[in-house]
Amino acid sequence: MLAIPAKRTRTDIVSFLTQAEVDALIGAVDTTTWHGRRDQTLLRLAAQTGLRVSELTGLTIADVHLGTGPHVSCRGKNRRSRCTPLTPPTATTLASWLGERGGSPDDPLFPTRTGNPLSRDAVAHLLAKYVQKAAPGCPSLDSKTVTPHTLRHSAAMALVHAGIDPTVIALWMGHASVASTKPYIHADMTLKQQAADRLTPPGVKPGRYQAPDELLAFLADL
Repeated sequence: MLAIPAKRTRTDIVSFLTQAEVDALIGAVDTTTWHGRRDQTLLRLAAQTGLRVSELTGLTIADVHLGTGPHVSCRGKNRRSRCTPLTPPTATTLASWLGERGGSPDDPLFPTRTGNPLSRDAVAHLLAKYVQKAAPGCPSLDSKTVTPHTLRHSAAMALVHAGIDPTVIALWMGHASVASTKPYIHADMTLKQQAADRLTPPGVKPGRYQAPDELLAFLADL
């Protein structure tokens, strides 16, 4: 039975949001309400840290550390614990939210009005709502299926674009193996373009071809 080859399956390229799309999504939240301030904090934290939705909903107040080296601690897949650093904007947003949220260390970081942790479905619902609100100002969102896991992919792709070593990305994302970061590298067209530029024949200007305005005008008149 061990000799039977594994069934072949299709591997799709991961979907992720660009930084402009993330900014549009977060900017679509109405922060004049309690729910809005909670949701904006959750979305900013998710897009920056890449926590899984189960890790986000499982966070407690005690899991946030805003002193020297601000970070959040969580227990992910297979009960593996890890700490994820926070950028200054995310730390500032979390500090503001904690000041308003109050509560004891064991209380959920992102509660419902009744004090219970948000469910996975609730996070998916609020995300879909803000994608719909952000889409008119950022039309590229209409062409993407955005789920809570898309925000996780977006955080990983931001690390890839920053040139972070795959081993560090695997630790950041809580992957059991560095091989799990390969789909993100495969989805990064910037890296592929850089590789293609290095293969440019001598005497040819590297980069993508840009048609001159005269040619574009000629083609438009056809």
